[in-house]
Parts: sequence; structure tokens; C-alpha cells
Amino acid sequence: MAQIRFTQNIQRHVPCPPAHVTASTVREALDAYFEIHSRAKGYVLDDQRALRKHMAVFINGVQIKDRDTLSDTLQSDDLLDVMQALSGG
Repeated sequence: MAQIRFTQNIQRHVPCPPAHVTASTVREALDAYFEIHSRAKGYVLDDQRALRKHMAVFINGVQIKDRDTLSDTLQSDDLLDVMQALSGG
């Protein structure tokens, strides 16, 4: 099972403890997670179910490529990290 984790910064806004999910894509992993922790969904995904602009997702430390359909593939031992994207000036 892939593990999904959310940074402490996100958890200050919405409870989202780490969990293991059975999934072959990022979309499946997030959908499985949000079935249990539904409050986090609106914080991470927009109304089109794409990743919000202020969010970033990494698989084993590598940023995902597909922010819209979340089709990046997962292996059973992958680590999925969800965090706020940083910007500034």
C-alpha cells in the first residue's frame, strides 16, 4: 500500500493524518484518502478535481507531472507527500 502524508502546515488548516491507501495512480490515492478524510479534499483539489495551484504533490520526492487528472502512477511501496507550494517575491 502506498503511504500518503500531508505537511504540518496543511494540518494546521484541516486534519489530515498520514494513511496507507491501495491505489495505482495519484487520483486513486487521493480519492481513497478523501473517502475517510473528506474535509481535506476541498483544501487540496479545486472544483474540477484538479490539484489547486497552491498545492504540490510528490511521489518519492519527485513532483508529479499531471496536476489536472492526477494520472501519475504509483507502486505499492511509494510515498506520496502533499504540501503547499511556495511562492514569493
